[in-house]
Amino acid sequence: MKKITIALLCMIMAVGAAMAQPEKSFTFGPKIGVDYTHFWGKDEPHGGQLNYQGGVFFEIVVGEKIAIAPEVVFAAQGGKWKGTSEHTVDKGTHTEHVNYINVPVMLKYYVIPSLSIDLGPQVGYCIYSKFTEEEDGIKNTWDQMDITKKVDVGVGLGLTYNIAKDVFVQGRYTMGVTNAFKSGNYKNGNAQIAIGYRF
Repeated sequence: MKKITIALLCMIMAVGAAMAQPEKSFTFGPKIGVDYTHFWGKDEPHGGQLNYQGGVFFEIVVGEKIAIAPEVVFAAQGGKWKGTSEHTVDKGTHTEHVNYINVPVMLKYYVIPSLSIDLGPQVGYCIYSKFTEEEDGIKNTWDQMDITKKVDVGVGLGLTYNIAKDVFVQGRYTMGVTNAFKSGNYKNGNAQIAIGYRF
């Protein structure tokens, strides 16, 4: 929680500093997208699943080719696979649903005016965590908030392409660097494609 508070304070200070900059040095707006999420780590392998995200972004120009872009995004994450699990020995389908409020802060380098390379840290706060197994039409669900870590830390790398003056598309992969659960070696992975609108 302390890491999220620090990230939010940094974002507020960055937005405040942007207000003193010339016109068009500060933009903001909504973004939505689809994600392919999974877990990675040395323990039991997990498959991926399609998910979604949505939130707001801010972009502050700090140099001729450099900008800082903090975001606040809701992201549905997790993984899906067939086989055994800690709950069961059947061969059914197992799904982890772990949802976060993510706060990435991306450093953007504009290779050309319409294309930037984006790199930066992300802090997420878990708001939902459940495990579901399904076999032969029978579905069982367990709440996992008590074994899921509240704070998730990752690093994102991607590209943003401005397809119009106020519209962009974005591709990014965020790799978790901390374990998602209190036991085991499972880290979040999230491949994202999003579209956003600048005000």
